[in-house]
Amino acid sequence: MLGRIAEFFIFGVMPLVVGILVPELSVAAEKTLKGEVTYRERIALPPNAVLFVQLANVPQADAPAAVIGERKMAPAGQVPIKFEISFDPQVIRPDMTYLLQARITVDDRLLFISDMRHHVDPLSDAPQTIMLKMVTSSEQPASAPVFGQSWLIEYIDGIGVIAEPQATFRISEAGKAGGNGPCNVYFAIAKVDGSTIAINDIGSTFKACAPEIMAEEKALFEALAKAATYHVDAGKLVIADKDGRVILRFNAAS
Repeated sequence: MLGRIAEFFIFGVMPLVVGILVPELSVAAEKTLKGEVTYRERIALPPNAVLFVQLANVPQADAPAAVIGERKMAPAGQVPIKFEISFDPQVIRPDMTYLLQARITVDDRLLFISDMRHHVDPLSDAPQTIMLKMVTSSEQPASAPVFGQSWLIEYIDGIGVIAEPQATFRISEAGKAGGNGPCNVYFAIAKVDGSTIAINDIGSTFKACAPEIMAEEKALFEALAKAATYHVDAGKLVIADKDGRVILRFNAAS
């Protein structure tokens, strides 16, 4: 009799308990960050607009930025646009800083972007609102050549908007590229063919600056190495990677 009772608990009750608990554990292992994206301009988005939202960490001097989770919405619809990003909460570290960054593109052309760092606690349940800034419209023509123009770096993927220290970028028709980074003078070889661009052999001087400045410079060099396409629009040079994701944005220096 005792043997049958033991068999019942082992082969009957225990599988039932495990079957109930395991799904709950798997659901608990994933967390969702919710929010909305909007902008101040009173204009409607084209029907083919695409929204990208990323949850990323702010890189330290010795490590690249890491995307924790992302969401692509195509079509984007109209603002305010609701979004949800699912991610593994176990990758969140208490000693790291995290931010949300978003952009809206139309036919791979940047239309809106988050121009300020939107810091966030990924483990908080508070809804987030990301305010975007209009970059250009599809009707605006290019207003500056890519060659021989000095560009001021405005945005670096994984870092966000760069204000100080001011960094520069320049490409010559001979294929030489470089400028003043956040800390060091840097140089590279650039190949431009139509709307494609490749930047290789990146080097720099060896001055040491504050860790956060070195992190910006590291992110700049990594983004330059990923450059695949570009366009010049409304006085801005926008560089994207092979997947069409905007990784660098520059303003034409006056």
